[in-house]
Amino acid sequence: MSNNRTLRGKSVVAGVAETTYYKRGESPDAEFKLALKAILGACENAGISPKEIDGFSSYSNDRSDPSRIAAALGIHDLRFASMQWGGGGGGASGALANAASAISTGMAECVVVFRALAQGQFGRFGQGRQSKFTSGEPAHTSPFGLMSPAQMFAMKVNRFMHDHGVKQEALRAISLAAYHHAQNNPRAVMHGRPLDAEKYDNSRWIVEPFHLYDCCQENDGAAAMILVPAERAKDFDHPPCYVLSALSGSHYRAGAPVHNTPDYGTSTFKTVAPRLYDMAQVKPSDVDVLQSYENFTGGVLMSVVEHGLCAPDECNEFFTLENLTSSSGKLPLNTSGGNLAECYMHGLGLNVEGVRQVWGESTNQIKDVNVSMVTSGPMVTPVSSCIFGSEATL
Repeated sequence: MSNNRTLRGKSVVAGVAETTYYKRGESPDAEFKLALKAILGACENAGISPKEIDGFSSYSNDRSDPSRIAAALGIHDLRFASMQWGGGGGGASGALANAASAISTGMAECVVVFRALAQGQFGRFGQGRQSKFTSGEPAHTSPFGLMSPAQMFAMKVNRFMHDHGVKQEALRAISLAAYHHAQNNPRAVMHGRPLDAEKYDNSRWIVEPFHLYDCCQENDGAAAMILVPAERAKDFDHPPCYVLSALSGSHYRAGAPVHNTPDYGTSTFKTVAPRLYDMAQVKPSDVDVLQSYENFTGGVLMSVVEHGLCAPDECNEFFTLENLTSSSGKLPLNTSGGNLAECYMHGLGLNVEGVRQVWGESTNQIKDVNVSMVTSGPMVTPVSSCIFGSEATL
């Protein structure tokens, strides 16, 4: 990759913030107000005026329009506004990539990446469509009971687990790790609500291989992070956290309708991961900590494999609670509690936690983090990933 055609080290995270996280439908604030609160919090965290912002980047059809946000914040010059295509959380790191691109090309100088959700205001994600009529792809699946995200993604995970002999205990370890980390994170919705193996095993099936605790939460809230040019890295109280790489994509015919993609049991990262490492100039073995989007635990399993962090036939040995929670383990995972136990903010909370690990500010801080990776939205298309790095990585 040409040194002139890369995002590596050209932008730095100035500030991050999250609102209070609520169970779906329980936020006292409207979605737009939640977005404003998170953005103002990120400005406070960075120590800048919101009027310095000149760009916005979001994903998954976020409803908080940048022009309206700019008016509410008194911004004088809106220079950049971007929306990453694709549903679900596959665009979280993609929105970061768009923001970093705007910074590196001079289109903007201070870009906010944000996501806001108020499911009590606009409806739930986790249910099938509430309609008497259907058309397009759902017309081929809904009549046969394939309606909810859990049902759709379980089919891909079952294929992967069957092909590689993966046991249920691997999924359980991912869930237990998330809940373990949430107990140290007062922001987490599941803080004070620990999970053990017996409780996991006895929880009801949602759709095999997913127990209740294999499924992400449904929440209200907002998160935001601010990117600025790398030359401003020393202007902030935090240690520098650079964007080493951020990109999105999917493999051949990943978006083929009605479950007809030829490569079926995949998290969609097979073509994304090599480009990610190439841009960042790091290897999988360099990753100190991972935040991996959990719509369902099976997506994490496949994401880890497709980013080269574990061989597919080694999953049963790799995915243990010790390996996923300890600095001495093979890969500390989802150290905020993630979508399972902190909050389902369409995955942007994972990017925020990835930054905090580089800053040394996580509630489950891993020692000497230089390379922090985030994988966003497995099993959708397009997906996206990003890698943050400390000053030592440049």
